[in-house]
Amino acid sequence: MLKRTRQYKPLKKLPVGKGRIVLVLLFFAVALSGWGYLSNGVETGTYNLAYPANFGNRINIPADNPTTKQGVYLGRMLFYEPKLSATNTVSCANCHKQEKAFTDGLPFSKGIDEVLTTRSSMSLANLLWARKFFWDGRATGLEVQAMVPLTNPHEMGQSLEISAKKLSKAPGYPALFKLVYGDKKITGDRIVKAISQFERTLISSNSRYDKYLNNTYKPTAEEMDGMLLFNSDPQPEIGIRGANCAHCHGGVKNYMELFHNNGLDSIPKDAGIAEFTGLATDEGRFKVPTLRNIALTAPYMHDGRFKTLDEVLDHYSEHIQESAGLSTFLRNESNEPGGTSLKLEYYEKKEIIAFLNMLTDSTFITDPAFADPRLRPAQHRKS
Repeated sequence: MLKRTRQYKPLKKLPVGKGRIVLVLLFFAVALSGWGYLSNGVETGTYNLAYPANFGNRINIPADNPTTKQGVYLGRMLFYEPKLSATNTVSCANCHKQEKAFTDGLPFSKGIDEVLTTRSSMSLANLLWARKFFWDGRATGLEVQAMVPLTNPHEMGQSLEISAKKLSKAPGYPALFKLVYGDKKITGDRIVKAISQFERTLISSNSRYDKYLNNTYKPTAEEMDGMLLFNSDPQPEIGIRGANCAHCHGGVKNYMELFHNNGLDSIPKDAGIAEFTGLATDEGRFKVPTLRNIALTAPYMHDGRFKTLDEVLDHYSEHIQESAGLSTFLRNESNEPGGTSLKLEYYEKKEIIAFLNMLTDSTFITDPAFADPRLRPAQHRKS
C-alpha cells in the first residue's frame, strides 16, 4: 500500500521590498558568522605554546606581548583581514597561504594592485625561535616583521593609523580588542602585537622526521641514505660522500639563524645583508631559510629562481659560483678531490629529496586553528 505523500503549500512570494530586507539580513548573518566569538565565545587566558622538548626553550616572546588565547584569536582574524591593505583586497594570507606552508608559490610576491615585491615570500613556520626576520635580517623582532608588510607601499600599502580607523568601524573588532587589551581602543601597535601572537603559534613539529626522532616512524632505505648524505661532509680522500647540508640546515628544526652566500652568482644582483652592513664580504648573503615543509614551498631562493628541489640540488652539485663572500661551508667542499661544487650522483640527489620530503608536516597545512576563522569559526585549537 502506497503511503500518501505529504503535501506542502508553495511559499508565498515576498514583496520586492521585503525580499531585499531578507537578503540583507541573510548577508549580515553570514558575515557575522565569521566572528566566532560572537556565536561560540573566545577562550581567554594564557595560550600554551606546545612544542617538542627537543626544539628547546630558546623562544622569543617580549614581556609586553604575552601570548594569550584571546590575543591569538584576534591575531588570526587580523592575519586574514584584507581591510589592513589600502585596496581592501590583500591580507597577510595572500603571501602566506596555509596550504603552501605559509608561502605563496611565487618567485616574487604580489602586493596591492598586483605590484611585485623584490623577493620571495618566506615561510612563517617556527618563528617562535627566530630573532632576525626577512631574507636580509632587517627586522629584529616578530612584531617588526608583522608591521613591515602592512605599511610597505609595494605590499599592503597602508599606514597603521588608517588600518586602526578602518577596524574601529568594522563589526566585532572593538569588542574583540577590548577582550584582549581591556578597552576598545584600536591602535597600530595593538594590531601588530596581535598578529605576532598568532604567528608564534605556527609551530610545525609533526613531520615524518619528527616521528622518526620519536621512534614512531621507520624511514625507508632511500630516506635513511638521504639523511646520511644530508648530515655528512664530503671527504673524498677517505671515501666519505656527503651533501654538506647540516652546517646551515641542521638541528631538529632544520634551521639555524645564519646568513650565507650560497654561490648563486659570482656578482650578486641582490646585495642581501650588505645593503645594511656595507661590507663587500656580505654581498649576496641571505638568511638561511628553514627546510620544514620544503617540498611545499617552491620556488626556492630569495628570488625564486629554482622551481624544483632537483634544480636546487643541481645548483649545489654543479653550479656554485665563486665570489668574495661565498660561504666557507661551500668553498672547497666537494665529493671530488679539488672540486668546486658537491658533484653529487643522480641517485644521491634522489635520496636527499626523499629525506627532504620527510620534513613535510601535513597537520601544519591543514590545522583549522591556523585557517581563516571566517571560514571555520567554530574551530579552536586546544592549548
